[in-house]
Amino acid sequence: MKRNFDEWLSKFKSSISTYDYYVDFEKIYEKANKYRVEINILNSLIGIQNIEEEFKRIVAKYPDTLEVIPLLLAVRSNEIFVKNQDGEFLFNFDRLTYDIEDYVVFMRNTGLFELLQHHIINNLYDYLLGVEVGLDSNGRKNRGGHLMENLVEDFIVSAGYEKDVNYFKEMYLTDIEEKWNVDLSAMSGDNTSTKRFDFVIKTDNQIYVIETNFYASNGSKLNETARSYKMLAEEANRVDGVTFIWFTDGIGWNNARRNLEETFNVLDTLYSIDDLEHGVLEKLQ
Repeated sequence: MKRNFDEWLSKFKSSISTYDYYVDFEKIYEKANKYRVEINILNSLIGIQNIEEEFKRIVAKYPDTLEVIPLLLAVRSNEIFVKNQDGEFLFNFDRLTYDIEDYVVFMRNTGLFELLQHHIINNLYDYLLGVEVGLDSNGRKNRGGHLMENLVEDFIVSAGYEKDVNYFKEMYLTDIEEKWNVDLSAMSGDNTSTKRFDFVIKTDNQIYVIETNFYASNGSKLNETARSYKMLAEEANRVDGVTFIWFTDGIGWNNARRNLEETFNVLDTLYSIDDLEHGVLEKLQ
């Protein structure tokens, strides 16, 4: 029975975010604890009046404390570039590279001395945890990219497939060709593409190459994704024994429905989370 696109699209999810999607606290604690000793040393600067002299004394005795300074500014790099009316400067915090007075100027002009001296914060460790939470929010995009992969993999396992036995993660076209002696040149632009699939499932009769994604919001990327996967579906149809499956979902598709529908009309194996929940993987031959 022919599927109805509007009905299929209406079941798309608004979110698949898990608890650890928002903040990876384990990673944050690990980063903060790495510098716990240096942080505690720098804590002695909080509320002190002669902060510049005390800072110079600390850095001279404990130069490793410099490594913490970029983190206090939410900078991951050990090098910070600064440009002002006097010229351009590259500060290195990996080691005591310059005169300590240069680092004093940096601390003064960035406002870090003011932050510490006027007791605006009470504890650098707690402050650093907050900074790390903010920095970690940038990692949500990467974590979000894996949410759909993880969800699909759970269904693959539930359907009875075993990793590295009859299902595989992140396989390139060339790896598939070598492992099962199949010619995928029709899908690789005559061997000019280095396409990698999220999953590959191997049954007795078929090789299923699988892509997964989830879009909670709209954007230009969705239209391009739909067009490229439509082309990939057409290419896969020219290869005997190989079937392309695309698992996608997310209400972001509501604003890119036209291109998705075009792919839906030519790709019978375009599935959603609802299809997974109804056992589509258990029906593979």
